[in-house]
Amino acid sequence: MERRTLFKSVVAGGIAATVAQAAQAQATQAQSADAGLPPLPKLTDPGERRGDMLYRKLGRTGESVSAIGFGGSHFAKPAIDQAESIRLCHAAIERGITFMDNSWDYNKGVSEERMGMALAQGGYRKKVFLMTKVDGRTKQAAQMQLETSLDRLQTDCIDLWQFHEVLRFDDPDRIFAAGGAIEAAMEARKAGKIRFIGFTGHKDPAIHLYMLQVARKHDFQFDAVLMPSNVMDGHYRSFAREAVPVALRDGLGVLTMKPFGGGPGVILKSNTATPIECLHYTLNLPTSTVITGLDNQAVIDQAMEAVRTFKPMDQAQVAAILAKTATAASSGEYELFKTTSHFDETAKNAEWLGDDSPQTLKLAPKNAG
Repeated sequence: MERRTLFKSVVAGGIAATVAQAAQAQATQAQSADAGLPPLPKLTDPGERRGDMLYRKLGRTGESVSAIGFGGSHFAKPAIDQAESIRLCHAAIERGITFMDNSWDYNKGVSEERMGMALAQGGYRKKVFLMTKVDGRTKQAAQMQLETSLDRLQTDCIDLWQFHEVLRFDDPDRIFAAGGAIEAAMEARKAGKIRFIGFTGHKDPAIHLYMLQVARKHDFQFDAVLMPSNVMDGHYRSFAREAVPVALRDGLGVLTMKPFGGGPGVILKSNTATPIECLHYTLNLPTSTVITGLDNQAVIDQAMEAVRTFKPMDQAQVAAILAKTATAASSGEYELFKTTSHFDETAKNAEWLGDDSPQTLKLAPKNAG
């Protein structure tokens, strides 16, 4: 072998060894930072690829949904006009997105109205799995909000109806109390107005676990659950480590949100991960769909590129991402939905929840001192 060729081989080998050592160091750092925490659940089925999209099973429902979900808040922001909202909805469906997210309170009802308009055109309603959320904690409040949602969405049946923003430990108790919202959900399912029942929240996995505990106490089993998932969650009050394994054990469809930390991409401002890395990480967890805000064509293209290029990540790849985010994620600084009330809309608008339960009012009447 010529000296020059030998030198190149030695240099190349040295570079490769350095890269391997750096990757191992990152993995060791992440493992050290996460020592003592429950392990992250592993993806066992990446889904069925059809075109650029992956489709995954939704728990035990028998449904299959797109691995990317269309977020129902961002596309109807005040800066986006009605025609563009409808176009974005149609564009996403044409690219293979079938899971549509919404809520009774998003943009003061405009989100449901615009999605209803979009789905009423060209047979789009038949192409999607439609989810919306309810804030009411009482049967009366929940029933009123359901009827409003059905009207706005221009549909006779919502595929998945979820109790929204279960953020407080009293939320499960209020929902399952006599005269609580669970009664409205069960009656609506019996009447064919909804097919499946779930709940959402973004504050603390312990509250999710308590909601599941209260449901079991009442011999009720949810069909799905929505929670945050992102490259920082594994380090701080982790839904992936604590709530996801229990939901999977119980056969629930796991839905995730806030891959960029909510709002204008708060996590991206940490400069610890790229948008594609953020989406790949969330897709690598055993979740049925990753709901993300799609408020312009560029972010639709970005989401589709992420799912098109997604391949299950090995332990070293996951560890490398966790190592990059460990310091920034340690105190929840970039997960504002966990550490502040900034995203807690039902806290800012408590009237959406409805009145106290009849039992509470009996024990402690209003204005009784």
